[in-house]
Amino acid sequence: MWSLFSLLGLHSNSLPTGSASSLMLFQAIEARAEKMNQATMFSSGLELANLLLSSDLLHHSWAAIEEFYRETPSDDPTSPLSVKYKIQQSPIGTIISFISSPPCTAQYLQEEGRDLLVSSEQLMRENFTVFQFVSTKVNPTFSLLRAAVTLFSSLQDQLSFLRTQYGNIRPLIVTGHSIGGCIATLFTLWLLEAISPKDTKRPVCITFGSPLIGDTGLQQAISERPTWNSSFLHVSSSKDPIQKLFAASPQNGRGIELGYKPFGTFLLCSESGFACFEEPESTLDLMVAISSDGVGNGGPLQSFCYGEILKTFKCGVICRGVSKVGGRDLSPLQTGLFIQAEGINVKATQLQQQPKNGDIDSLIAKMEKITKDLVARKRNVFDPTKKLNDMKINMTYLEWYKKRSVPHGGYYDVFKSKESTTREEIVKRKRILTQYWVKMVKEAEKMPQEGGKFFLVKWLYGGTNYRRMVEPLDIAEFYKKGNKDYLARRSDHYKLLEKWVEDDKSNGNQSNEERNRACSLTEDSCFWAYVEEAMISCKLLRNGETSPEVKESQRENLVKFENYVMDLVRKYAVSTEIFLKQSSFMQWWEDYKEIKGASYHSSLTDFMSNCKYKQYA
Repeated sequence: MWSLFSLLGLHSNSLPTGSASSLMLFQAIEARAEKMNQATMFSSGLELANLLLSSDLLHHSWAAIEEFYRETPSDDPTSPLSVKYKIQQSPIGTIISFISSPPCTAQYLQEEGRDLLVSSEQLMRENFTVFQFVSTKVNPTFSLLRAAVTLFSSLQDQLSFLRTQYGNIRPLIVTGHSIGGCIATLFTLWLLEAISPKDTKRPVCITFGSPLIGDTGLQQAISERPTWNSSFLHVSSSKDPIQKLFAASPQNGRGIELGYKPFGTFLLCSESGFACFEEPESTLDLMVAISSDGVGNGGPLQSFCYGEILKTFKCGVICRGVSKVGGRDLSPLQTGLFIQAEGINVKATQLQQQPKNGDIDSLIAKMEKITKDLVARKRNVFDPTKKLNDMKINMTYLEWYKKRSVPHGGYYDVFKSKESTTREEIVKRKRILTQYWVKMVKEAEKMPQEGGKFFLVKWLYGGTNYRRMVEPLDIAEFYKKGNKDYLARRSDHYKLLEKWVEDDKSNGNQSNEERNRACSLTEDSCFWAYVEEAMISCKLLRNGETSPEVKESQRENLVKFENYVMDLVRKYAVSTEIFLKQSSFMQWWEDYKEIKGASYHSSLTDFMSNCKYKQYA
C-alpha cells in the first residue's frame, strides 16, 4: 500500500489525520493512478492514409508501373499469362516493378483451379522449396496461391539473379499490379529472408489490386515477424474485380473452401474516400463490405484506375466523418473506426447482406474487439529489450558475489560449499536470470532464421555473459547433490547460447584476436563440470576398486583433461580464480600430482610445478 505513496512523494506525516481520511485519500489516489494507467485507444487509420497519399511513395510506385505498362506491347489476350519485371531509378530510390502480360483477369484465376491454394507440404513434394523458410515451429505449414507460385517458379532463375544484385540496395521499393503484386510480395519475402536481423533498413513492398496470396498459416507466420509484416502495403479499390473474387466469399464456385487471409497494411479506397487498416480480420471484413460496389463482370481491370484514385485523393484534405457520427455515444477508438468505415463508403445497406453483422454499429463493435485484441497481442509479444536492464541488475548481484568470494576460494566453490543468506539471494537472482534467458532462447528458436540470428549483438553478448556466470553455479548445485556427468543433462538453452556464439564467430562477426591476459569469466562455462569429473576419476584411481580397463580409461580421461586445461591457459581463456588455493581445481591438482608421481612430466605439470600459474594470475 505504501509503495504507491512513496512513488507519489507522499509520507505519513503529510496525510490528513484519522485513519478514515487517510484511507479515503489513498483510495482517491489509487483510483486516479489506475485511471491514468488505462491508456486511451485511438484509431489512426485516416492519419496514416493521409500521410501515404500526400507523400510521393505511392505515386512514384504507381508511376513506375504505369510507365512499364506503356512500354509493354499488348499481347494476344488468349496467350499464356506471364509476369515481367523492370528496374527503374526514381527520386525515392530503386524500384522493381512487376506486371502481367496480358493483363490478368478474374477468369484466369478461376480457370482450372488457379485460384486454389497449394500447401507447403505439396510444394515440397513438387521440389519447390523456395519459401520453406516461412515455416516456424508455431506455424509449420502454410498455403500459397497456386497461380502466383506457378508464375514465380517460371521466373525463379531471373529473380535469383535479381535478389543477388539488388537485395542489399537501399532504399528499395518492390511494387506490382494485380497478379504482378503477388510476385512482388513473394519476391519481397524472399529478400527479407536473406537480410540480417541487425539490418534496420529493409525493402518495402507496395502492391496495387493484388490478390490475396495465402492462408491463415502464412498470415500468422508473417505476423510473428513484425519487421516483415510492416514491410508490406497493399492498395485496394472497391472497383477491383479481383479483390471481389478473393474477399467476397469463403468458398469458390465449386464449393471449395478458399481460406485466403491478408497480412501487412491495407489502404482501402472507394469512390467516397479511403483509410488504412492493419488488423487482418478487420481488413477482410471491410473488403467484403465494400466489394458490393465493385465491378462484377470479372473483366480486366483498367490498368490505370489506381493512378486516377491516387491523383483524386492526393490533394484532398480529410475533414469529413465527424458530423456523421451523429448522436452516438462512442469512445475515441469507436469514433475513429466509424469514420474509417464511413470513409470507404461502408453503409448499413451493404452490411445487410451479412446476417452476422446486421448494421454498421455491429461491424464497428467487431472491429473494436479485434483491434483491442491486436493491441494486447502486440503488448504481449516477447520483447527482450523490456527486461534486459533488469537482468543487468541481477547480473550485478552475481558479479558482486563473485568478487566477495575470491578470498574464500572463488565463487564456484563458495556457492557449492557454504550456505548463507547471501547465497539464498544469489539463488533467487540466478533463478530470475535463468527464467529470462530460457524464454529468450525459446522465442529465438521459434524464428525461422538460422539459429541465433534473432539475437542482436547486445542480447547475444548478454546471453554469453549470463551463461559464463550462471552455468558454473548450476554445475556447483549439480555436483553438490552427488550427481555425475553434468554434460549429459545440460540444459538446452545453454547449448544453444553457446552454439550461436560459435556461429557468430564463424561468420566473422566477432574478433578472433588472441588474448594476452586472463579473462574474468572462464570462456567455457562447462569448465567446472570437467574439473568435477576429473576429481571423480582421481578418486576412482586412488581407491583402486575398479578393473584395469576402467583404470586405463580414467587415466586417458585425465590426460585429455590436462590438454584441455593447457589449451585454455595458452589462450588466456580461463579465469585466474581456478588457481586460488581453496579452489576445486587446485584440490584436483594435488590429488593428480600424487597419483602421477614426481617422475611424470607434461605441459601442465611443468606449468603447475614451477608455479608459472602465479604469473598467469
